[in-house]
This record gives sequence, structure tokens and C-alpha cells, in this order.
Amino acid sequence: MSVTDPRVAPLTQEQLGEQERSLLQLPLKGHERKDLSPFLLTVIRHVGLYRHFAPFAGKLLVGGKLPARDRELAILRGAWLCSAAYEWGEHVNIAESVGLTSADVDRIKTGSEAPGWSEHERAVLRATEELHASATISDPTWRSLALQYDDRQLIELPLLVGGYQMIAYAQNALRVPLPAGSAGLDA
Repeated sequence: MSVTDPRVAPLTQEQLGEQERSLLQLPLKGHERKDLSPFLLTVIRHVGLYRHFAPFAGKLLVGGKLPARDRELAILRGAWLCSAAYEWGEHVNIAESVGLTSADVDRIKTGSEAPGWSEHERAVLRATEELHASATISDPTWRSLALQYDDRQLIELPLLVGGYQMIAYAQNALRVPLPAGSAGLDA
């Protein structure tokens, strides 16, 4: 997949109108931010969709009920399974900020069968793998998750995995360019 040849180019700062700037929570024109995500700058081309997508994605990323470590285990495993260079590269950095080590990140590539995971971590990874493969979670994996998760967390996990798989599909299909400094799948 070529990340240098986007199918739909991200908007440039100059192309952002008032509505887009407001949704991206940007200051007035002339006060530009350099850290804008190429993915968000692509999706914002569809303002009506972005308006509803952003709160959902934001809730999963920063306002969810899952422990941050579990969230990143699931996101990274799904990103690896989808060969999602953009998502992988971005979330390796986030994962390290919530306590995952570089050894953990390497083991995520192997998944739930890699040695060294706790039973709960293994269940999070297995749930992600099962959702990716069959669009459901098996009863044994569900029972293992339910040992530590409440109902809200059990609801959130498949929505998180599905939501980030949807993002991976969009990033891959649109060939969204990697952010500056991202190593993609090599991260």
C-alpha cells in the first residue's frame, strides 16, 4: 500500500473553512497548528460525517470505561490484523504512554498465543482476534473478560474493536498519509 499517494488528499490549512476549523477546534485562520492529523484532515472533507464520528471516536479513545492498557492492547492487535500502518504507528506511541513496553508491543504482533500475557490480557487480545475473524466473541473468551469487566466495559470492548477496525479500513482504503515522524508498521 502506498501511503505517499492518497486516494483522497487531506485538506490543507488553507482549505479549511470556518465550519471545518470549528469542528477541529482550531483557532482563527492565521493561527495554525502543525500537529493536525492527516486522517482527521481527510475525514473532515465529509463534514456531516465527521460531526458525528469525532465524538464517538473521542469517547472511545479518552472517555471510555476500559483501562487504558486494555484499550491499547485491543487497538494495536486490531491494527496489526488489519495491516493498518497509520493506526499502528500512532497507537504504539500511545501504548507506551500507558505502560506497555516495547516487548509488549512486539508480542501484540503474535497476539493472544504469545507467552507472557496475564489471563485477562490474553482474553482482551483473543476477543479482538475473534471479532476480527468471526464478528463475535466466543463464550469462553466472554467468561474470561467478565471476570474483570462490568457490563459497560463488556459493551464497550466490541464497539472499540469494531470502531478501530472501521478506522483502519478507512485509513487503508483512502491511503491516508502517515503523520510526520510515524514509522507505521515498523513502529
